[in-house]
Amino acid sequence: MDLPIDELDKKIVDLLIEDGRMSSADIARTIGDVTERTVRYRIQQLIEKGVISVSAVVDPTKIGFPVIADVFIEVEPGRVLEVARRLAEFDLITYVACATGERDISVQIAARSNTELYQFVTDNLGNIPSVRRTTTSIVPLIIKDDSKWHIPYSVFKKDQD
Repeated sequence: MDLPIDELDKKIVDLLIEDGRMSSADIARTIGDVTERTVRYRIQQLIEKGVISVSAVVDPTKIGFPVIADVFIEVEPGRVLEVARRLAEFDLITYVACATGERDISVQIAARSNTELYQFVTDNLGNIPSVRRTTTSIVPLIIKDDSKWHIPYSVFKKDQD
């Protein structure tokens, strides 16, 4: 499989994850042995290939939504995508994914209080047609968020058979 990236791209992406506003010149200086023009070109290629996107990442806890919860949802067969698309429309839901295993859909909710979370889950999620069951887990501490995921170096290692 041809990778759409190489180790220079990884270094650039790692720096942008830590500071998305870092200039191409600063990235080139930090990496060394690469020009600003090359960095600018590589960033553009990463964007065009869909490897990265440039966006702001909101921390809900900093704007009055300190209650974070993961909710796992069991759905009637054949209705998973329909329900998942409906869930994606809610403002308090920050993440929606179809899953395998005991639950069909996984969502993350950011709420202003435990009461708001409870009401949202019972009044909104619990009343969506085809939702059979929800399981809610409060997330008091996030150690690593998906917005800080780095490309693993193992991607660049060749299989040694």
